[in-house]
Amino acid sequence: MLYKSIYLSPLGKLLILTDDQTLLGVWYEDQKYYGASYRLSEAVYQENSIIEEVTNWLDRYFNKENPDISYLPLAPDVTDFRKKVLEILKSTPYGQTITYQQITNRLKEIYGENVGSARAVGGAVGHNPISIIIPCHRVIGSDGSLTGYAGGKERKVALLTLEGVYK
Repeated sequence: MLYKSIYLSPLGKLLILTDDQTLLGVWYEDQKYYGASYRLSEAVYQENSIIEEVTNWLDRYFNKENPDISYLPLAPDVTDFRKKVLEILKSTPYGQTITYQQITNRLKEIYGENVGSARAVGGAVGHNPISIIIPCHRVIGSDGSLTGYAGGKERKVALLTLEGVYK
């Protein structure tokens, strides 16, 4: 069974989607790829322990507490390549950024082969189903520019400002 809840963040409403054991998604209500690959209409509005954990994590994040994500049961429904990219995003520390090229280079280091181009990495980052918690907002262009964000560039600026990266 799928469960959903609305979290009222300082940057707008977030939909949290879980099953009985894992977090499947966190999306802004007007985000690109909102709920992609899930039948959100079949999910019921009902709190569960996962939603409670995610809500507590988001509360701490928006209070600038740099919460740990390792205890959250994350289960994004993505391809193997995208999972590899999301693992690198998860390891990007709070208050720091990473470029698409750096992600590509890390993929080569970790997996020992050319697993994808910076463009493929961009596609994986853009389709991240667990916004904020898997920090795709920390990805910037090689020239330091603030590139796209599925939740909107204004939210990306706000999140990076919250983390002390962007002033």
